[in-house]
Amino acid sequence: MRRIETPAEMAAFADDARAQRQRIAFVPTMGALHAGHASLLEEGRRRGDVLVLSIFVNPLQFGPKEDLSRYPRTPEADEASARAAGVDVIYAPTPAGMYPSGFQTTITVAKLEEGLCGASRPGHFRGVATVVMKLFAAVRPHVALFGQKDYQQLQVLTRMTRDLDLGVEIVGMPIVREPDGLAMSSRNVYLSPEDRRRALSLHRALQAVAARHATGERDGAALLAAAREVLAPLLADGSISLDYLELRDATELRPLTRVEGPAVIAIAAKLGKTRLIDNLVL
Repeated sequence: MRRIETPAEMAAFADDARAQRQRIAFVPTMGALHAGHASLLEEGRRRGDVLVLSIFVNPLQFGPKEDLSRYPRTPEADEASARAAGVDVIYAPTPAGMYPSGFQTTITVAKLEEGLCGASRPGHFRGVATVVMKLFAAVRPHVALFGQKDYQQLQVLTRMTRDLDLGVEIVGMPIVREPDGLAMSSRNVYLSPEDRRRALSLHRALQAVAARHATGERDGAALLAAAREVLAPLLADGSISLDYLELRDATELRPLTRVEGPAVIAIAAKLGKTRLIDNLVL
């Protein structure tokens, strides 16, 4: 397994692989790898001749009061996970290498950045789109894999790739959950035992919506009410603070008052100081 730290070296490696007609599969991450990342790597290994994993905690997607400095960093465990997954290259650029002095170009995917996480994290998706564009420029992937837990991010990057004719196949992979239903997240390590127990209510709320939808309910207000009923006790005692609970079109992320086609129910909430997101596609 090779470790590469500069965009120029990564691009040279990728150009050589492409010249040999090798298909490059790419999994971009911020490290702190867990079973969700492992599922992306497993699929990437299946889809490519060369599997590249990037590990870069991207400062451009963190707001001034967010957790950049304390974001989990587990380099030794990440390397072990990469080896176990059959990764060929770990691409681990430095912030200075990615954003040299004078850097001023960013990517905006206008409509899809609005609302949901974009409302409470202004500039977040601009940072995500910009770093992924930079990563794509160096890695030259044929296919890139992203988890559906970050659903808005997946739609933003799919649209960016399509709009800019990047020629990268974007694959969204299903959410990987703990046995009790909690969506895998690097930020789960922040949760106290009590907050982790409370966090299960997010998935239960989504399941309540899916159950109502399965009975034929299509009214948006009624579907959201099913989720709020599950969350009500925790909202009442203040142990959960709801950022959003919304029903959106599955592709364009337009707000829906009625479900007539593919839709996503998305939720974000704070438990203590930890912000978690989850979603379920209807």
